[in-house]
Amino acid sequence: MLKKAVLAFAAASFAVAAWGQQYPNRPVRVVVAAATGGPDIVARIVAAELTTQLGQSFFVENRPGANGIVGCDLVAKAPPDGYTLLVYSAGLVVNPYVHKSLPYDTEKDFAPVTNLTSSGGLFLAVNPSLPVSSLQEFVEYAKKSGGRLAYSTPGIGNNWHLATEVFSQMAGIKMTHVPYKGGGPAAAALVSGEVQAMLVSPAPIMPHYKSQKVRVLAYTGMKPNAAAPEVPLMKDAGLSYTYDGGWFGMFAPARTSPEILDKLAREVRSAMQKPQVLDRLAKMGLEPAAGTPEEFHKFFLAEFKAYGEMARVAGVKPE
Repeated sequence: MLKKAVLAFAAASFAVAAWGQQYPNRPVRVVVAAATGGPDIVARIVAAELTTQLGQSFFVENRPGANGIVGCDLVAKAPPDGYTLLVYSAGLVVNPYVHKSLPYDTEKDFAPVTNLTSSGGLFLAVNPSLPVSSLQEFVEYAKKSGGRLAYSTPGIGNNWHLATEVFSQMAGIKMTHVPYKGGGPAAAALVSGEVQAMLVSPAPIMPHYKSQKVRVLAYTGMKPNAAAPEVPLMKDAGLSYTYDGGWFGMFAPARTSPEILDKLAREVRSAMQKPQVLDRLAKMGLEPAAGTPEEFHKFFLAEFKAYGEMARVAGVKPE
């Protein structure tokens, strides 16, 4: 009896492993829980490479709304077969602290696959109509404006929102928050003059900066951003404020087989090592990450705790 049980277990294990090796054998849906810009750009770069490497279409579908909750909920409730994936930002671990209830459990309903990129910091960008050319001038101007300056973010309680509130407290200024449905629309609002400022990750703002449609005053990273090394560090420009710009990661529904998670992580890591991918990411000011599912899971849990403390410091209350 014991021998039969052992053989049955071995056969089942072999079947699971074989299933993982055969994956994917049909198109894979990559849900981006945001509008264009930011994670959308990275998702499309990675999806194109995975399509080439694995011989099946990895197609990107934008599902923005409610600071990513709409897209995240869709993936959380999808079958755990590897054919519906999520690409999103640190907003995933922020939402539990700024929303009284969520339609999913952030810690239990997702299987971390791999951390795609890190941005290293955020840019303080302003509309060129503002009569400021440095961080100090901006802070002085904001203090005189009496809260009339507006800043944009991809939604209430997201990474940029928390970062800006902490920045405002440290600088002793007040600004009005205007949330949009994604990093791209938030950056476009700055370009058009709907808002006057924003703290923004490199990817969505870099094209506007390079075309001189926005003015970038400072960077919150610990070291200069490779895509814009001329931008001064905020900590060297008059305000002792450093802030990791967040990350973009890939997730699957909980209970997705470890074999599929491992295969996806390996393929993403391979894609991230290609010169054309490295070049595109570098031009957006992003650094590739692509660790193992185990590494990303540990990172994810640590970030979950860290952003909870940040939400407390920023004074953002659950709504």
